[in-house]
Amino acid sequence: MKFLVDMPLSPELAVWLRLQRHDAKHATELGLERAADAEIMALAHDEGRIIITADLDYPRLLALGHSSGPSLILFRDGVWTDAEVIERMAELLNVLMAAEIERSIVVVERHRIRRRRLPIAESKADEGSI
Repeated sequence: MKFLVDMPLSPELAVWLRLQRHDAKHATELGLERAADAEIMALAHDEGRIIITADLDYPRLLALGHSSGPSLILFRDGVWTDAEVIERMAELLNVLMAAEIERSIVVVERHRIRRRRLPIAESKADEGSI
């Protein structure tokens, strides 16, 4: 899979993902340290990358735009250490296949993982816990 790790998360996550044989870039590697969320979303969409972030603005932007991408993995529940993020990503990648992450918002919390299909619909019929 191809990932773009956003600024709220450490570049160590991109390094770990590459060790797992994924194509992963951190925003700093792409010169996006000060880029607007919309610019990051456009690049991720164009390159087929899944954004991994802790920035709560992304789901809102996807919803407002009725967008079907880019896919998003969102870490919630406060501050995460690098080790915690990597541990949860390993769990997520063991549970979800690429097709289940594509066209989705995957919300990673400390005790559960939820997935919502894109574009975000009015009903919650397309939402599920993992």
